Amino acid sequence: MSPEFFIAIIYGFIVGLSLGLTGGGGSIFAIPLLVYGLGLDMTQAVPASLIAVAVTAAVGSYFSWRAGLLLWQPIIMFASGGMIGAPFGLYIARYFTQSMLLGGFALLAIIVGIIMWRKSITQPAESTVIRALPSNDNKEPICKLSADGKLSFTTPCAFVLMLAGLITGILSGLFGVGGGFLIVPALMMVIDLGIHRAVGASLMIISLIGISGAISTVFKIDLNLVIIIPFITGSFAGMFFGRAIASKIAGPVLQQLFASAILITGITMIFINLRA
Repeated sequence: MSPEFFIAIIYGFIVGLSLGLTGGGGSIFAIPLLVYGLGLDMTQAVPASLIAVAVTAAVGSYFSWRAGLLLWQPIIMFASGGMIGAPFGLYIARYFTQSMLLGGFALLAIIVGIIMWRKSITQPAESTVIRALPSNDNKEPICKLSADGKLSFTTPCAFVLMLAGLITGILSGLFGVGGGFLIVPALMMVIDLGIHRAVGASLMIISLIGISGAISTVFKIDLNLVIIIPFITGSFAGMFFGRAIASKIAGPVLQQLFASAILITGITMIFINLRA
């Protein structure tokens, strides 16, 4: 086996580990690892990232399903918007150069990293799982849960869930990110879900959005399976390991390390892009 095969496994492990630890933030590392580490261009890296993240997130959501934490109504509504948005994001990405897409991705990474770092300092008690936005503790949630745990659908509730899913899907299609750093806080604010339910729902939504985006392009592009298969294999292993150790790492410390890694990634990508 070639060195490239083992490097792909290691890079996949990093993505899976981050997903397992954070409940959805790790996919932001997939694109820079695939582009700069494994030499794929954006036309191949984005669908490869979507496939790897979708499959790995599905594994993570399985554990939440086993624990009875998945609330299917908001998952279906959010994912419906995302599954529409992902193919659209992939379509409009064709009108941007690779340099523009990488620059936009780098800017997104820096913004997410700054918000995560700030949150780890201002709200350390809520940093058990990575989230990019504050929760909605002081406001009435748009969607209400009944006493038996079912969602009471209203027009504003359905609209907000689908709109949030649509935005997440477009970002997924454009940049190959799963969007967990947006999905988790959105679910907690809109429905006031507990963190464990929100993370489980996020992983399932990431999986559905990623599959939607991948299917819309997988038959149009000659994917490099020599890289993608070991990358997915490594991400599986990383997900299992991340889930196993997540509860043993202090939330604020994990969030600060994660935010630092994202910031360094974004800044490095900008410098590389400017020098190209």
